[in-house]
Amino acid sequence: MKIDLSKYLENWYKEDPAKDIFPGPVLTLSREVGCPAKVIAAGLTERLNSLKKVHAKEHAWRWISKEIMMESAKELQVDSSQIQHVFDYKSRGVLEDLLLAQSKDYYKSDMKIRTTIAKVIRKFANEGNAIIVGRGGVAITRDIPLSLHVFLEAPPEWRALRVAEKHNWTIDKARSYAQSTDKKRNTFRDYFQGKGNDYTRFDLKLNCMTLENEDVIDIIIGAMNTRSMI
Repeated sequence: MKIDLSKYLENWYKEDPAKDIFPGPVLTLSREVGCPAKVIAAGLTERLNSLKKVHAKEHAWRWISKEIMMESAKELQVDSSQIQHVFDYKSRGVLEDLLLAQSKDYYKSDMKIRTTIAKVIRKFANEGNAIIVGRGGVAITRDIPLSLHVFLEAPPEWRALRVAEKHNWTIDKARSYAQSTDKKRNTFRDYFQGKGNDYTRFDLKLNCMTLENEDVIDIIIGAMNTRSMI
C-alpha cells in the first residue's frame, strides 16, 4: 500500500504548527549502493556553512540520516529497534505482524512507521538548511520551491568493487548485495511517490566514477546557488 502524496501533504499543512514559515531550503541526496552519499553530505555541510549564508534561517546547514530513525521512534513512542526493519528495507511476515499486534502495547504497523518517517522528513525539510540522505526524501519534499534533488550513480562494476573493498567481500557477493539493496531502495521510494511517477524525477544525476567528491560538491553548490537556495 502506498501513501497518496498529495493527500499526505495537504494533511501535513493542516496539522503543521510551522506551516506559516516558508519551508526549505532543502537538498535531498539519493544514491546507488557504493556511491559515497554520506561523505558528500558531510562535505557539503562543511562547505555550505563556511559560506556563512543561512538563507534567512537561524540555524546552520546540517545533514540528516540516522536522525530520521531516532526522531521517528520518538514520534511513535517506541524503541528504535522496533522500527529498524523498515530502515533495513525489510517487511514483517503476516504471522509475525499478527503476533506482535497482540503481544506489544506499543506495536506500530509498517504503514504507520513509513507515514511517520515521511512526517519526520517533512519536518526537517520545513525547518530548512537540511540535507536529507535517502529515505524517499525526493518524494516527500519535491513540492518545496527552495529544494534540489540529486541522485548519485556509477557503473555497477565500479560500485561492486567499492562494496567488496569496504566489507572485505568477494566481488560476486558485493555485486549481489548492491543489486538487491538498490531494488529495495527503489521500492521504498516508490511507496511514497508511486512507481514511474514523473513528479519525483531528480534534478541532477551525477556519476561518482568520473567525478571526484569535491567535483560533485562544486556542482551541487552551483545548482543550489542558481536556485537561490544559498
